[in-house]
Amino acid sequence: MKRALSSATILSVLTLSAAAAAGTGKIPSADSARFLVQARSAAIARDDVNRVGGSALQNLSIVHGVSAHLSPRQADRLRNMPGVYVFEDRALGMRQLLSSLTGASSNSVPQDGTGVNTPTLLYQTNYPILVGADTLQQAGITGRGVTIAVLDSGLWQALDQNYFMRVLASVDVTNGGSGPVTGDPYGHGTHITSIAAGGARNLSGSYLSSAPQANLVIVRAFNGTGGGRYLDVISGLDWIVAHRVKYNIRVVNLSFGAPPESYYWNDPVNQAVMAAWQAGIVVVAAAGNEGPSPMTIDVPGNVPYVITTGALTDNYTPYNVADDRLASFSSAGPTYEGFVKPEVVSPGGHMVASMSSQSYLANIDRGSMAPTADLFTMSGTSMAAAVTTGVVALMLQSDPSLAPDDVKCRLLASARPAVTSAGTLAYSVFQQGAGLINAVSAVNSSATGCANRGLNIAADLAGTQHFGGPANEDANGNYYIMNMAGSSWGGSQPNDGYYWSTAYNGSAGYTWSEGYSWSQTYPWNQAYTWNSGYLWSKGYTWSAGYLWSKSASWWGTSSTPSGSASSAAIVSWVPNQ
Repeated sequence: MKRALSSATILSVLTLSAAAAAGTGKIPSADSARFLVQARSAAIARDDVNRVGGSALQNLSIVHGVSAHLSPRQADRLRNMPGVYVFEDRALGMRQLLSSLTGASSNSVPQDGTGVNTPTLLYQTNYPILVGADTLQQAGITGRGVTIAVLDSGLWQALDQNYFMRVLASVDVTNGGSGPVTGDPYGHGTHITSIAAGGARNLSGSYLSSAPQANLVIVRAFNGTGGGRYLDVISGLDWIVAHRVKYNIRVVNLSFGAPPESYYWNDPVNQAVMAAWQAGIVVVAAAGNEGPSPMTIDVPGNVPYVITTGALTDNYTPYNVADDRLASFSSAGPTYEGFVKPEVVSPGGHMVASMSSQSYLANIDRGSMAPTADLFTMSGTSMAAAVTTGVVALMLQSDPSLAPDDVKCRLLASARPAVTSAGTLAYSVFQQGAGLINAVSAVNSSATGCANRGLNIAADLAGTQHFGGPANEDANGNYYIMNMAGSSWGGSQPNDGYYWSTAYNGSAGYTWSEGYSWSQTYPWNQAYTWNSGYLWSKGYTWSAGYLWSKSASWWGTSSTPSGSASSAAIVSWVPNQ
């Protein structure tokens, strides 16, 4: 049985690249669509496409395949060839919750705790302080010499961000393209880039980003309304991996997501993400904005290897950490393979960052634009991922020898979980992972071997081994951590952190404590070899035979993806909090 991506979530008609179509020497038939065709290599995949009369487009070596225009008959012929896998291109579009947007009122600025309404642009510019990046910047650790790749909607270069000479390269891969990035008509990529590595300073001279002197590579894979395609994202990742040495690309930010439609290892975007990690690039992904419900982690954040980031908010009191809390929109784990996600959380509430007033986002929510500056306020795990990406750049400047697994380990080992007054975890590990990142502790950490234990990325990509995590669900729908023998780690109370009754503790803030002692060194951050005998307590076995499907329903139980037709997103827009 051959795999094919669902087309149920496509938001717009595919616009063919005239240059790509012309380059094949063939005119696609009227009923053709764009596909990913995989084989043992891109060259073999291209030959297979040509053999059935299709139009092979780009080589996508990162996933051993090519993009191609195929008619339904040609696609069916390829699916019947041994060792050939055919995926219909899937949309990655903007899932705007427009019903929640009411202009300025949706993002109105509350009092800051002093009884004075403070201008929007002052809010959440303190996040470098909250994660400790400011301390490192004052010591000269600013990300200098490290290159961050941002795969998003492009970049509008505001003068105060001081991007001059730091943007080493750019490429626009939308619709199969390969030209330079000429701006950011959507706005999201600019917002993300300025949070991770903008060079702007406040009046006191402090930087307003995590890694203000890091170099940048800008890869545009999303169009002017936030829409994108699986093949464009894969093409962007392919370009990043191919140019990693030339530009010293050490970390890539992926602030977008899609609902999972297969096991993590079957998803083509996830395969490309794993290949980037294997190539030595740290991948930071947004968890998703579908929380606080469990099992809402997006693709590619569901890849077990990568650093998936959830979001917290300072509750509009930037100088009072006592009421900081997990953002209600932040997606929660476990993943469908039993992995704990997110690994960490970062600031993601009402984040103020650079954006052109002419961008698409600015024009559909004018109330979130600062009245006298090109600054936009937006909330989401997209922004939280950008904070984390910048901190990773600081770590890599301090110690360029760190491999991706080392970076992940040290971020986890140095994180600060939210705890109650009794010293117990305020949120489950399925909601906050190891906790809020701490840049200073991460740079000074010497921890090793505490991330991705039991995983084998080479075997995973080769298809000889796949992996599951230690999360399980009991008969009452509660989630817990089990050891390899099947019993649970830690206690069994709803809020002990290892056992989760799906409650969201959003009514109060909590201390994000460096003093919390994680027992048994992250028993939840490990894996075991996947097999069809893994049984969830609710009585169903994860089927090793599940493959991509065009049907509207995939899994058939309430504990697995619903199969409802919903678009994927750069960022699922949520009201600021």
